[in-house]
Amino acid sequence: MDNERIAAVSVRGVSKVYGRGAAAVRALDGVDIDFWAGTFTAVMGQSGSGKSTLLQCAAGLDRPSAGSVRLAGTDLAGLSEAALTELRRTRVGFVFQAFNLVSALTVRENILLPSRLAGVRADRRVLAETVARVGLTDRLRHRPAQLSGGEQQRVAIARALTVRPEVIFCDEPTGALDTGTAAAVLRLLRQAVEADRRTVVMVTHDPVAASYADRVVFLADGRIVDDLAAPAVETIADRLVRLAGARHPLAAVPAW
Repeated sequence: MDNERIAAVSVRGVSKVYGRGAAAVRALDGVDIDFWAGTFTAVMGQSGSGKSTLLQCAAGLDRPSAGSVRLAGTDLAGLSEAALTELRRTRVGFVFQAFNLVSALTVRENILLPSRLAGVRADRRVLAETVARVGLTDRLRHRPAQLSGGEQQRVAIARALTVRPEVIFCDEPTGALDTGTAAAVLRLLRQAVEADRRTVVMVTHDPVAASYADRVVFLADGRIVDDLAAPAVETIADRLVRLAGARHPLAAVPAW
């Protein structure tokens, strides 16, 4: 079955080391993984496990110390910084916990910012459909300070979708949201996969958020230690507890 799939992102032997000598920290240690086109993958692990570093390397935001990354069929190692920036603007979408909106711009201007930076005229039909989908039609002239956290995250999702990306990378997209608002954001990401056949790769610490994914990958000490297909919330939570106990054995021992 896997042989018939297309990898939207292919990571091979990727390691990432920060610092040198005795101060060196190995954030990733020979990671191999494919993120299949048209699927939703959640990446989980304890703090310091390497999950955000994996996302940054896979998205071309950081270059690995060793190994290779192919994104949308392109080997990132062969790209100049300018070419890498162009690829990110035109073929990749990003959604972060901090929203990353420009405070001086309106909602409409924030959504269209990647297209403007790339020198591409946005498709008005796509813009209208995307804005309607995320429920922002009556907010286009507002600025970020006039929006709730959930509305700001919906602006970020609309901004990512409008460029028609092949892959959307999300780093803790629900981390600053309440439960109900987080669910709405996750449904939008799920819809991007099911309706638009986008590929979503999401780093999260939340088992409930991860349960929206088709697949959940677990990292520990810079390595992939588990890979589950559509696990239930309880299964995800149990795996995280086991990982925490394996890394810190005393954490798994109840305090009497």
